[in-house]
Amino acid sequence: MGNDREQMLANESVGKLIWKLSLPAMVGMFVNGLYNLVDTIYIGHSVGSLGIAGLSVAFPIQMIIGGTGAMLGIGTASLISRSLGAKDYETAQWAFGNNVLATAVLGIIYIIFGRIFLPQILSIFGASAEILPYASAYMGVIFLGSPLIIFTMSMNSVIRSEGAAKTAMWSMLVGAIANIILDPIFIFGLGMGIRGAAIATVLSRILTIAWIAWFFLSGKSAISFRPADMAPRFRILREIFTVGFPALLHHASSSLVFGLINQMLGFYGGNIAVAVFGVNNRIIIFSAMPTIGIAQGMQPIAGYNYGAGNYRRTLEAIVTSNRLALAFCSGIALLLLVFPEPVLRIFTTDPALLEVGPHAMRLMVAGFFLAGYNKVAGSAFQALGKAFPAFLINTARPVLFFVPLLMIMPRYLGINGVWFSFAVADILSFILTVFFLMPLTRSLRAPEPLPEGA
Repeated sequence: MGNDREQMLANESVGKLIWKLSLPAMVGMFVNGLYNLVDTIYIGHSVGSLGIAGLSVAFPIQMIIGGTGAMLGIGTASLISRSLGAKDYETAQWAFGNNVLATAVLGIIYIIFGRIFLPQILSIFGASAEILPYASAYMGVIFLGSPLIIFTMSMNSVIRSEGAAKTAMWSMLVGAIANIILDPIFIFGLGMGIRGAAIATVLSRILTIAWIAWFFLSGKSAISFRPADMAPRFRILREIFTVGFPALLHHASSSLVFGLINQMLGFYGGNIAVAVFGVNNRIIIFSAMPTIGIAQGMQPIAGYNYGAGNYRRTLEAIVTSNRLALAFCSGIALLLLVFPEPVLRIFTTDPALLEVGPHAMRLMVAGFFLAGYNKVAGSAFQALGKAFPAFLINTARPVLFFVPLLMIMPRYLGINGVWFSFAVADILSFILTVFFLMPLTRSLRAPEPLPEGA
């Protein structure tokens, strides 16, 4: 099975292969996005706007936990893809085992940290006195389940690294469907409210882990779980953390920015503005899932062929994926610009939220059509093991651009300045991405390999 997938990555038509690997990833990411989306819908109609505001405060903290899984998964996937391309199967095994070790250690650290500092953390991320009880009830459970969350996110990237896109898709489908079923049971049936939503989210991850374990123990994978591979190998761990760290930094920096947004929205618009951001932000992130799936489908193709020295095929995978991402994001941006209110009514019937939400949505998505291009480019550099440009592309939007915009624009435009900062940051990030992609494109067209760090 492993050799068949290697032949597919090396020889199949790139356009056809992008769709073959991206469609399962797109479906998987789309369904995986239902974890947060379904929580928001149920909480919006049961607890109300303060419950949504609590989820808005909790979301950036969840991003950091998820970013840890993304870091380990992307770093390991890049190393495994390149190792398989170079026929270095022992390194691929070591990468897998050390991923499992790092996942366990970091998960335990999150549990301890969350149990000790939960109120302080929530206050940093914008929880007012009215929002704090809801955010605490939700994140207290999520912190306890952080090892499961990190493991499932990480392993999905590892599975995709060898071209098993459908298996990765099903692992996310299993968890998302379980979450959709469990949410109303715990929220309404057991009367647990927002805490019940968190419990359903964590329990659903257990089924995902069962699916992942079946894949690696069944012999269907090119790599397998061997306890001996969990012995720390610092060269492997350094490679995983170096390549994957931009993903964590992107999540962490975005998380801190979201915390800042919550603080500023609370100042300019009160709790209802925080709730509006909670809904709009989830819709936008959910809408971006297809482009994330495209980027994930591209990664094993680019990584494998780069490891095998087939640079023109690597470039073809990147260019094709960028075009697809641009088309998807343009269609999504148009939909949200034209029909924001019907979309928002899925989540709430609160008149105050529906009064503010559509206008805020239009300002936020004005530059969204470029977002997928940036995502694919960042993932491409990660797949090639190029940590520096991946770091800059993934962190420029939330840190280099968004934070200054957020500090300046509201002074002149009030709360509209907060909403419009999203679009301006998307445009500036696109310009930076093009700046880095141009020399990469020239290098991949040349017969010589890329210089280290390019």
